[in-house]
Amino acid sequence: MVRTPTKSLTLEEFLQLPETQPASEYIDGAIVQKPMPQGEDSVVQTELAPAINSIVKPKQIARAFTELRCTFGGRSIVPDLAVFLWDRIPRQENGRIANVFAIAPDWTIEILSPDQSQTKVTKNILHCLKHGTQMGWLIDPEEQSVFVYLPDRPTAVYDEPRMQLPVPEFAKDFHLTVEGLFGWLME
Repeated sequence: MVRTPTKSLTLEEFLQLPETQPASEYIDGAIVQKPMPQGEDSVVQTELAPAINSIVKPKQIARAFTELRCTFGGRSIVPDLAVFLWDRIPRQENGRIANVFAIAPDWTIEILSPDQSQTKVTKNILHCLKHGTQMGWLIDPEEQSVFVYLPDRPTAVYDEPRMQLPVPEFAKDFHLTVEGLFGWLME
């Protein structure tokens, strides 16, 4: 759903608006509301974040966040999962995690909802890559496939059950196959 304001909003004005449920994003001067998560994308998101965190968080390598607003490069987006290297996580002076993340994630993961535009989601992933993100995943539960985006290589599709999904170097100890990912939908 796109809301067209009566006057053009700046990014700063958008950030002053109250949050919506589901989240709205600011893309190319327009406010675009994300679709409400449904069963499949909710399950994948709920399982994937702790699976990643169980590997990277104890060693303070990185941390996965769900539905975190990231504002950078003239956009304000809310990836389904945003993974940040530990030393890049914005923090307050007292060491607590900051509320505002004005940087691109190191790994962005989007889970396609049934009524969501694959083009819009892909553009957000490409925007992240342009601003320093190391890897992007676009998970399509309907097709049981994962598109993997890298800044310096062609897009690859992983759709065979036993295929090992690639991860950024910092998450090299995290192992997940296509079958393992979509197996969560059967639990």
